[in-house]
Amino acid sequence: MAKAESDNMSFLEHLEVLRWHLIRASLAILLMAAIAFLSKEILFDVILFGPKQPDFFTYRLFCSISREISNTEFFCLSEMPFKILNTKMAGQVSTHIWVALIGGFILAFPYVLYEFWRFISPGLKAGERNYSRWVMFFGGVLFMMGVLFGYYLIVPLSLQFLGSYTISEEVNNLIDLNSYLSTVSTVTLATGIIFELPVVIYFLARTGLVTASFLRKYRRHSIVLILVLSAVITPPDVASQILVSFPILILYEISIRIAARIEKRRLKEENLPQKKN
Repeated sequence: MAKAESDNMSFLEHLEVLRWHLIRASLAILLMAAIAFLSKEILFDVILFGPKQPDFFTYRLFCSISREISNTEFFCLSEMPFKILNTKMAGQVSTHIWVALIGGFILAFPYVLYEFWRFISPGLKAGERNYSRWVMFFGGVLFMMGVLFGYYLIVPLSLQFLGSYTISEEVNNLIDLNSYLSTVSTVTLATGIIFELPVVIYFLARTGLVTASFLRKYRRHSIVLILVLSAVITPPDVASQILVSFPILILYEISIRIAARIEKRRLKEENLPQKKN
């Protein structure tokens, strides 16, 4: 759809176009969810219950680092001191469905971004369209990086801390299935979304709602918000909060540079006609 054609469309016509983009994005999510649903053994035994196993990649890595640095096995994990149980009759069926939907959303997220780009691209100039295409591409990459960061780093730390924490030897940890899967999926999805910060800032800067000077002015306030956000999605220990906060702070600084670059380009476009005169 050309830009001129897009400008001549009514509000209802824009809604109709948006509806079809949402339908295609939803179908992609359902398709990926169906694939995840049918791949039950991989989805649960390998992926979701993987961080519960002592031989998980992250635990083996931490164990190797511990041996190299301190010649001890302080970070080595022999077993995860909790068991997972289901207490509802339809608990495993309902869990299977909603976990498949979350997996479908994660797998289809790059395509969802692509449909979003297809909706907004007709209203952009040729140069903006090419630039935004790369933004959408890196948006998908950042999301997957966030998912992997959460899965391989934050989830193992969360399980190891929360699963082994006890108030007394008289109390055994028998974790409900929904509680376990909610922790894994929430942390993983949350870190994936948080890593989209540069993309969000790009579009806010394009619309003029956010400027680089604004982001610099409220950098200290943002650090506090980042620490609070990190505390929400991680177990209550300082190490996990720092691990989450560090990449977010880097992404925040990248977002400032993105906003500054957009402002510079906008000023250049505004001054261009004056130079011709």
